[in-house]
Amino acid sequence: MAENAAPSPRTALTFMFVTVLLSMIGFGIIMPILPQLLMEVTGEDVSGAASYGGVLYFVYALAQFFMSPVMGGLSDRFGRRPVLLTSLAFYALDFLLMALAPTYAWLVLARFLSGATAATYSTANAVIADISPPEKRSGNFGLIGAAFGLGFIVGPLVGGLFATIDVRAPFYAAAALGAVNFLFGLFFFPETNKTPRPFSLARANPFGSLWSVTRVRIVMVVLGAYFLMQFAHNSLPAVFSYFAVQKYGWSGLDIGFALAFVGVTAALVQGGLTRTLIPKIGEPSAVLIGATSMTISFMGYAFFAPTGMWIYVWIAVGALGGLMMPAMQGIMSSAVPADSQGELQGAIGSVMSLTMMTSPLVMTRIFTTYTDGEGVVFPGAPLLLGGICILLSMIPFAVIVSRSRRPVPQASPGVSV
Repeated sequence: MAENAAPSPRTALTFMFVTVLLSMIGFGIIMPILPQLLMEVTGEDVSGAASYGGVLYFVYALAQFFMSPVMGGLSDRFGRRPVLLTSLAFYALDFLLMALAPTYAWLVLARFLSGATAATYSTANAVIADISPPEKRSGNFGLIGAAFGLGFIVGPLVGGLFATIDVRAPFYAAAALGAVNFLFGLFFFPETNKTPRPFSLARANPFGSLWSVTRVRIVMVVLGAYFLMQFAHNSLPAVFSYFAVQKYGWSGLDIGFALAFVGVTAALVQGGLTRTLIPKIGEPSAVLIGATSMTISFMGYAFFAPTGMWIYVWIAVGALGGLMMPAMQGIMSSAVPADSQGELQGAIGSVMSLTMMTSPLVMTRIFTTYTDGEGVVFPGAPLLLGGICILLSMIPFAVIVSRSRRPVPQASPGVSV
């Protein structure tokens, strides 16, 4: 049976890659059509629907914020496999409830249940930490990022095509794919946690988990930058579809093509560059390159995208932003012991949840304010704020790189050093 297997690192990595890939295809399927579903369920126009979409992100992230450390602690105690299977089962249920939803309350319930059990990404990263030596972790974290990218190639295209049939068809397709993913994990996913430790309720809460890992100073600093980066990054799934509908009148299929291009660039960067470039230039330098790329991209979305084709230009410019997340995770993972990797990933998940709670609410509110026709019309306003946040996230890594390049002081004649 899968749980009794003793997999090689390559085998475990392959299983995790496929699992994350299928999860992201499912998520990508619903992204192009979510504005239309919200407009149908709430009766609002695209500007009003964006605010309802922000609440859905908030509910999901609120549940994940409190439960992610619990799931991480449970995976340290009982193994990665049972936690992953629970997450995948509720992931499929989430999409099914959204497909059937007669009211907005159903959508809220679906997102809450999925957020409370969301552990696919954190479990994937814990598996990487289980099986990878420190010098290969950043590259392997990037491989999981490539699965995200590939999922975004396939998912939005499939979602856009299903949307031509019916507004709810993509959600049924995502639910079916989620069920397949659960079965794949049930029969093939191996256990990789060979150093279980007792479950601690003090650590298995968002504040205890964060307190525990941030006692390591470098983890505290990187998590702060990680928060700013994720706050900016979450503005894209929160407002991109609404931005495209509002500014260009795009259909679900148009949005699907653009998101698929995001996936292509992400797969190229995280599937290839992260495994070769990060070991050569170092993780802090990789973060700086990625942050510069993303800052230029966000400013381009905000100020220089007069036609829809410019969206593709700025997607390509921002592709190197894919270096940021695996490099940051590599720095933090190398700073904590092996038996704390699940706890670290739970803490990272909590930070991600905090940004998913705050960013969509803030960004969709800004979008609604600047598109409701009652004042200045500037649909790129939330993307401008995102660019500023990424710029700020660069500061600690710029300091690290600057210090590492200082020349070593030379001793004067007759003076010992």
